[in-house]
Amino acid sequence: MTTHLQLHDSLDLVRPIFSGSLLLPGDDGYDDARHIHNGAINKKPAVIARCRNSADIAHAVKFAVSEGLEISVRGGGHNVAGRAVTNGGVMIDLSLMNAVSVDPAKRTATAQGGATWATFNSETAKYGLATTGGAISSTGVAGLTLGGGLGWLMAKHGMTVDNLLSAEIVTADGRTLTCNATEHPDLFWGIRGGGGNFGVAASLTFQLHPVAMVIGGLVAHPLDSAPQVLRFFRDVTSNAPDELSVFGGLLHAPDGSGAKLAAMIAMHTDPDAGMAAVQPIKAFAPPIMDVIGPMPYDAVNTMLDGGFPKGALSYWKSSFLTALSDAAIDTLITCFRACPAPMGALLLEHFHGAVTRVPVDATAFPHRAAGYNLLIISQWMDPAQTRICTGWARDTYDEMRPFMSKSRYVNYLGDDESLGSVANAYGPAFERLRKVKAQYDPQNVFKLNQNIKPA
Repeated sequence: MTTHLQLHDSLDLVRPIFSGSLLLPGDDGYDDARHIHNGAINKKPAVIARCRNSADIAHAVKFAVSEGLEISVRGGGHNVAGRAVTNGGVMIDLSLMNAVSVDPAKRTATAQGGATWATFNSETAKYGLATTGGAISSTGVAGLTLGGGLGWLMAKHGMTVDNLLSAEIVTADGRTLTCNATEHPDLFWGIRGGGGNFGVAASLTFQLHPVAMVIGGLVAHPLDSAPQVLRFFRDVTSNAPDELSVFGGLLHAPDGSGAKLAAMIAMHTDPDAGMAAVQPIKAFAPPIMDVIGPMPYDAVNTMLDGGFPKGALSYWKSSFLTALSDAAIDTLITCFRACPAPMGALLLEHFHGAVTRVPVDATAFPHRAAGYNLLIISQWMDPAQTRICTGWARDTYDEMRPFMSKSRYVNYLGDDESLGSVANAYGPAFERLRKVKAQYDPQNVFKLNQNIKPA
């Protein structure tokens, strides 16, 4: 085992060639760097390598491997399971690598590995362009992408991985590889849904689309109306065009009153035809809150930010549903009535359109069927509530099991999932992913993730 003194001596050999900063426990900035979005995560790395470029990433990887230390990778630090931070290993922190460059003529954008969707959307919006990105703007571009990347534009333009053109990946042996459709195509296939299993994403280049003003927002109803609201949501989504994305949800009022609501969150990509298309949603019941209207696309991706404050303690469970039946709706409502978490929510993310027309084997993200993904969100601020709030999420998941398929979204998997859950997240891509893993990371250096063991 590497001692503290040996670690210092080994780091002294790295510092002269490392352009970023290497933080040890007790150093200024160490505690800030180790804390991520989920306040329930309290891990302490032996070293935090704050990288400024791909060469720094390679040095950090080689150092960790030579010292036999576990590696974690922090992009946006948003993963609820806390895999961005290692206990006693080397945390590769990409937060200083947060630049986004846009080529408006080619309609492409390149994001460094630590960029967030807030920066990405802000930069592309200057040219009236966008690609499918996270629904919470503080989410990291790299982490969301590597797991698949669902967002408001997926019905019109596919998942985030469907818009990835190229990536710069630092592999377990310290090489920096460009992968795309012609260079290392097997690695390119694998990173589009296989998570962080194959290396560190130093940069990612995406196809952009003309998206500027859209119709977006939320309507909310009292929880007593939830049976009618969610059935109406089911009807709306059953024949929604590609231009319209609607998520349904049971959530707490944003004013802190604790009131529980049934809501629909919508976005239509056509600012001209969109208002007529969303009029039935605005008119239903009618709602007690209606904030659907014209807005810039980058503003849509901040709509839910207030419900996910940094530092809140969080625990999630998630699974795709076989169908949104009446019994499933009634069970969701019963469970949400018992929700003790003051920022708890149940979200139904609808899949349709372009995302479902991509062949299952085109990328390592295999979930291409139309339907609904259920996300059970438990969030709270008081550590004394941890047991009851995590218990509610687990109980809700158990109650919903009869309505669930085997498919899972890898970005939502918790830290307490079984190996079978991981295999279900990768689905029919799993065995091929194991072969790609064996080629690029045969020693399983990158294992602090929803891990794919080498074939």
